[in-house]
Amino acid sequence: MQIEPVDPAPVPTFPRTLLRQRWADLTFLHWAVAPELVAPLLPAGTRPDTLDGTSHVGLIGFRMVGLGLGRGPAIPYLGTFWETNVRLYSVDQAGRRAVVFRSLDASRLIPVLVARITLRLPYLWSAMRLDHDGDLRSYRCRRRWPGPVGTTSRMVVRVGAPIRRPTPLEHFLTARWGLHTRAYGRTRHLPNWHPQWPLHRAELLHLDDELVTAAGLPTPTGPPVSVLYSPGVPVRFGPPAALRRPR
Repeated sequence: MQIEPVDPAPVPTFPRTLLRQRWADLTFLHWAVAPELVAPLLPAGTRPDTLDGTSHVGLIGFRMVGLGLGRGPAIPYLGTFWETNVRLYSVDQAGRRAVVFRSLDASRLIPVLVARITLRLPYLWSAMRLDHDGDLRSYRCRRRWPGPVGTTSRMVVRVGAPIRRPTPLEHFLTARWGLHTRAYGRTRHLPNWHPQWPLHRAELLHLDDELVTAAGLPTPTGPPVSVLYSPGVPVRFGPPAALRRPR
């Protein structure tokens, strides 16, 4: 199997846009993790994607802005909300690199319900907040439903200088052009596209998180191997496709 390259700005490959949105004020925290620990948590037909033999778990906080269907207008009120997700990195039999979400906490209930029903994505309804204070970003989350109710996360970062030349690890963790999910008995790949990330260095000032362990992952040990910030990008999603069954 030939795995697609880690391309920070590929050409869009899907014929039509299913969803569009903007991701804004993103903070990426990542820890190294052994591939054998995360392999059982990935959908059938996928395996851990690794860099130099190591896989990663990510904790990402951001604002979802202007979610809309196709080329139509953004959905008022419901299309803009805060989100914090826990994710892993996968590759399928076709060599497509993607992310696998272990949890996606969001501050609007209706988008949570729609995503859970349509694609079986593990969205959860949470009280959330993102505060700006100069170059500081503070993300707070407290889970409401379905649980574990009361699970919390708080992270504070200081945004630093723009990154002119991202490292191979920084590209590996952010240049992802799809997600894998298990829905209605099939593993599906949902492609996306956006411009190349404008990335900044960031310093983690505070972290008190329960989301990673609530997602079935071991408690991170030590500081993150990567802390990044991005002001954001516009994003388009194409139609999902089921993975082919192995012969």
